[in-house]
Order: sequence, then structure tokens, then C-alpha cells
Amino acid sequence: MLFSSVTFLFYFLPVLLGLYFLTPGKLKNALLLVASLVFYTWGEPSSFWVLPLSVVVNYIAAFFVSPTSTGDNNKDNTSRRKWVLGIAVVLNLALLAGYKYVAFVISNWNELAMAAEWKTFTVPPTHLPLGISFFTFQAISYVVDVYRGTTQVQRRFVDYALYACLFPHLLAGPIVRYADLARELSSRSHAAGVFASGVRRFIIGLAKKVLVANPIAVFVDEQFALPSHDISVGVAWMAVIGYGLQIYCDFSAYSDMAIGLGRMFGFHFMENFNQPYHARSMRDFWRRWHISLSSWFRDYVYIPLGGSRHGPVRELFALVSVFLLCGLWHGANWTFVLWGLWHGVLLLCERLGMENLLPRLWRPLQHVYLLLAVSLGWVLFRCQSVTQAVAHMKAMCGLGPVEHPPVDLILFMTPQHLISLAAGVLVAISPVALLQRWIQQRQSLSGSPLSQFAFQSGELAGLAALFLLSVTHLAATSYNPFIYFRF
Repeated sequence: MLFSSVTFLFYFLPVLLGLYFLTPGKLKNALLLVASLVFYTWGEPSSFWVLPLSVVVNYIAAFFVSPTSTGDNNKDNTSRRKWVLGIAVVLNLALLAGYKYVAFVISNWNELAMAAEWKTFTVPPTHLPLGISFFTFQAISYVVDVYRGTTQVQRRFVDYALYACLFPHLLAGPIVRYADLARELSSRSHAAGVFASGVRRFIIGLAKKVLVANPIAVFVDEQFALPSHDISVGVAWMAVIGYGLQIYCDFSAYSDMAIGLGRMFGFHFMENFNQPYHARSMRDFWRRWHISLSSWFRDYVYIPLGGSRHGPVRELFALVSVFLLCGLWHGANWTFVLWGLWHGVLLLCERLGMENLLPRLWRPLQHVYLLLAVSLGWVLFRCQSVTQAVAHMKAMCGLGPVEHPPVDLILFMTPQHLISLAAGVLVAISPVALLQRWIQQRQSLSGSPLSQFAFQSGELAGLAALFLLSVTHLAATSYNPFIYFRF
């Protein structure tokens, strides 16, 4: 059940909102939990059991790793807590690996085994449950934080289950820490202003997804469907630029809608994007892109591996390890592994001295470096195989085979494609956010009731127009999946 679907927009969400605000305060969490499970089951009926199993295992494990539950006053208790923590983390990762990585490992083993005439194995095809990468990382963060004592164990099962299953962030994030929602799980306000800001944020995300990301996706898919050796340099570059716009508009749109939905129900999720294409270094990019994931790897992988506390060699090892794992988190494919290593190596180069050189460059050149580096990474991220990625990079450099006349860019650049790409650029440089901030500033500075009314009426009319355009576009097109649903 996509946020950008008729079923969600006109049936699930209105009915749930009506029931939610009619339900007494003590039962609101139970209602949201049931609705979240229905939401998940709608899209994942065959693997529905995976999510409840994860909830139950981690709810129980938290009691055994909590210092306040066990009494952290002797070595035996500390040792037991460590063992339980280790088992809980292993179980979470085993569930994720069983669905996501076993087939990848076996297929690579079989290729090696056939060359060496060793025994090969067969593995039945598996369907990756929706959101498993996200809710597994959330569960690990909860158990680890309880072990560390930075989060109190949640004794009410319904409240913990709601945190783990809350449908706005369940399928594609943001990866929410339990500590960020702990207070609101027990008591939250439902102010009209917060609800209105949630509706506003949701509509902006819906428009970004339906009116910008989806049309760009059609354009990008057409270009990547062509054999790499049959495309011109222009087509190869435009495909990558288009994909960079598509994935940002698509993923940030989901985060916008998730944050907006959270506010409608009284929850506040962290921001997941902060104008990432404004960055001037790879380090800056990862402070702005998928913030919830990068902060998760920092707190639960990079720092435990030593971070910057044990010398430069240990720091560089931790950095590359983080991005290797980050690539694997995105998918069981060598293209994702190389994408993670590419970002890790660039960050490594910046740590080794390039970050001192970059600020001395002309600012536009800093942006060119970042956009070029990220775009080359998107080739690996988008292509289905390393062979295809290498061929596409050759085409970008004009080094592809010349037996056939290459497909020229002019064949793809229809007026609709130009409009969608221009809209993607506008979203990426965020003039809408700047305009909204300017309007809010003008509104706050203006004391005239007439001016206040004019600003509010104009904003309402604009949001209504965006919503109607989005719904109309939904009815007229069939392309709608979110990119991060397959991770």
C-alpha cells in the first residue's frame, strides 16, 4: 500500500484518521499498532510473520540486556548482558542475511566452485520482505541503546510494538531511534498547527514523488534499458544525471511523506535529507544524504570499531568498513559493494589530506567534484551488474564500441522529459524550501490580519493545486514504486 496510491489516500488514511481522533487517548497506540500491521500485511501477506517475530524477540531481549532490569552490580550480570546482546544482534542480522544475502553468497560460491570443480549448492528463490533492512536496524539500535543505558527498556509491549511497526517509517525510514519517540509513545499532543504542518509536508512529498520522480524514472529507465555500447556520450551522461535526480526526489519524497504522516498522529521524526547536492565534499554529502542511515552506521559501527580514537590506521579501517557494510545494506550485489567502497575510498582520500585542499578551490569547482564523484557512484548503484556499469562508464567517456551508430540524446529529449528534468533540478536545489521559508518570514513580520489571511489562503490554494495535480497524475500513469522499497 504505497503512500502515493488511491487506496492509501482515499481509503486507508482518511478512515484511520477518523478512527484515531475518535479513539480515547489510552487506546490510540493500540489502534495505530493494528493499523500498522494491516498496512504491512496488505503489501507483505506471504512474509507477515517476519515483522511480529522481530518485535517479540527484541522486546524480550531488551529486558535481559537492561542494566536496570538485571542489576548491573557484578561481573556475572555484565557478562550475561553482553551474551544476550550478542545473541540478539546475531539473530537480527541472521534474519536479514537469510532473506537478503544467502542467495548472493551461494551464487558466488557456485561460480567459484564450477571453475574449481567443487561441489555446488542450490538455494530456493526467496522474496525479500518489505522494510526488513529498516526495521532490523531499528531493532538493533533499540537493544544496543538499552544495553548501554542510554534508553530505558519499554515495559509496555504495545508501545514498543508500535515503535517497531509504526507504518509511516516502517518500509523506507527514516531509521528512527527509540529514544526519539519514547516520550511521544506515552504522551503526545495533537495541536492543530502540528497536524496542518504534517498535511503540508505530506502533500509536498506526494507532489515530489508523483509529479517529479515518477516522470524522471520513465526517462531514466528508457535510457538504461539500451545496450551501453549503443548509446552516445550525451545519452550516457543524461541517464546518470537523471537517475541522480530521480533517486533524490523519490527517496526524499518518501521521507517527506513519512515525516508528515508522523506529525498528523503526533510523532516527530528526524529529518533525513538536508540539500545533499549542495555539498562540496563527500564528507559533507554524507552529513546531508540519508542522515538516519549514516548516523546509525556512525553510532553502531564506526565508533565501536574505534572511530578516530585509536590512531589514523584504525580510523581509516573503520571508515572503509562502514561504507563496505553500507553498500551491502543497500543490496546483495557486487555493484552495491563497489558503490560503498567507492564512497569509502573518496572519504579516505579526503581524510588523508584532500579535505584540506578542497576549501582552497573555487567554490563551483568543489560542487563539480562532489557531483562528478556522486554521479559515478550512481552508475554502480543503478546498473544491474558490474559489466553493465563498466560499459556505461566507458560510454560516458566516449570509449564504447563504434560498430554501430550510437543512439543520440535528441531521440529522448521530449518536452515532457525536459520539463520533468527541470523540475528535478529545481527540487534538488530546493527553491521551494527557500520560497516557503521566505513566505513564513514575511508572514511573521506582517502584523496585518489581511496580509496573514492572504498568505494563508495562497498557501492553501497552492497545496490544494499540488494535491489535485498529483491525484490526476496518479490516475493517468502506472509507474509508482519507491526505489528504496527494494532495499
